[in-house]
Amino acid sequence: MSTEPDLVLVRGDITEQRVDAIVNAANSSLLGGGGVDGAIHRRGGPAVLEECRKLRAGHYGRGLPTGRAVATTAGRLDAQWVIHTVGPVWSREEDRSEQLASCYRESLRVADEQGARTVAFPAISTGIYGWPIDDGARIAIGTVRATATAVEEVRFVLFDATAYAAFESALG
Repeated sequence: MSTEPDLVLVRGDITEQRVDAIVNAANSSLLGGGGVDGAIHRRGGPAVLEECRKLRAGHYGRGLPTGRAVATTAGRLDAQWVIHTVGPVWSREEDRSEQLASCYRESLRVADEQGARTVAFPAISTGIYGWPIDDGARIAIGTVRATATAVEEVRFVLFDATAYAAFESALG
């Protein structure tokens, strides 16, 4: 296992990426939602939702815990897998940085289990969950750099110029 994959920044739509695995910033229900989650479910089609429902009917009956990750088919996406991970909601009162870092580590672990060599990540928790983008970028880049993985390329797919600039700064 290499210790650090190539880190690539892309401004755009994560559902348009051609990679082995696309990471979904999911909610714990695994049944779709807004933002990245909704876009991945819409573009991936019914096969993604069907596998998520099977997960909910089995091991994840209470939902996927924050910081964990699980893979499903990618359906109609140009990838083999969707890796669903549940980011923490940002809190001023409680440091949840370790939960956010766990999303990246666990997603890479699942990617390794699947044999994925290219993985596209969104900026987990920085949308509706309110995580400050600069801190989210620092945690994302730092965690991926510190995680041993066989993944060869990690692509951070960033929706807007502000997020791109934050990740560019965190890359150093």
